[in-house]
Amino acid sequence: MAPDRNTIDAFVKLGKYLTDFCDKCYSNDPEVDQNLKEIVARAGHHNGWFTEDNVLFSLQQWGELLTEQYIKDWLGNYSFQTENEPKTVGIVMAGNIPLVGFHDFLCVLLSGNKVLAKLSSNDKVLLPYLSNFLIEREPSLADKIEFVDGKLENFDAVIATGSNNTGRYFEYYFGKKPNIIRKNRNSVAVLTGNENKEELTALGEDIFRYYGLGCRNVSKIYVPNDYDFDGLFNAFFQYRDIINQHKYANNYDYNKAVYLMSEFKILDNGFLILKQDESLTSPISALFYSYYDDESTLRKKLQEIEEHIQCVVSSEAKENDVNFGDTQKPSLNDYADGIDTMEFLLKL
Repeated sequence: MAPDRNTIDAFVKLGKYLTDFCDKCYSNDPEVDQNLKEIVARAGHHNGWFTEDNVLFSLQQWGELLTEQYIKDWLGNYSFQTENEPKTVGIVMAGNIPLVGFHDFLCVLLSGNKVLAKLSSNDKVLLPYLSNFLIEREPSLADKIEFVDGKLENFDAVIATGSNNTGRYFEYYFGKKPNIIRKNRNSVAVLTGNENKEELTALGEDIFRYYGLGCRNVSKIYVPNDYDFDGLFNAFFQYRDIINQHKYANNYDYNKAVYLMSEFKILDNGFLILKQDESLTSPISALFYSYYDDESTLRKKLQEIEEHIQCVVSSEAKENDVNFGDTQKPSLNDYADGIDTMEFLLKL
């Protein structure tokens, strides 16, 4: 079950294809691949959150990761056993952000196993197109990739991603097979009050990219007592055009009305609502915040609830923290929920 050289080559070619495509899109090059451009448009028609900008961002991130060197360095951390028979791994994919299930898809194929994927109805266009690209470069992958519309059957293991509610269903349905079941997670930022405008502007990317729909999006910030929010709002001003997206604007109008009618105290800049709230999960267009007295005490609290947190963002560059602006730029060895997917697959 060693990684197949031809499969690696196919993914490297895909990476170059995506990088070239995004470069040409951003430069308005008339030679841009019209087939993929049409797929990007179709993805947006199927799901209003999948704007061209956000889909291109996702494709660009994967283009940068799928290089010979990155893949070699990543796989070099694992021991592959050649005598193992390939297993069929069911993947139940989420559809909150473009290609959110691609990392699982990549892991299964590079671990030498077969993909049996159930796509989210919100993201049914992009991955089949990229799969066809891979199969054209490496025809043997045709027997290793299958998409299903109904329920998953005839699989040896499963990776399922969903909400806390669907997670309970997954545990009931898939519990007898080797599995990774992912539930709701959120990302948080720890601010000290000493951040400069550049850092706070980068934090805006962690909040607003994909409209905050990803588990790696910051939905909650922790600030010291007497924190001045003016600098934060000033840094976020460059993201003001987000309110022009009608789905986001509808959420903003609704949440603002609910908070005002409930007489909650909020801070509002016309496109983002800040509300003091202990919850980690803020609705679209809102960002929750909590005050803290002592950062070391706060860090202990975050450790106690780490099973609910995907990323902690800060300027301190502490161990396992993510730098401002980098939450939606994970590396190949950044695994969702902190569970090493590749290690799981290699032990099947």
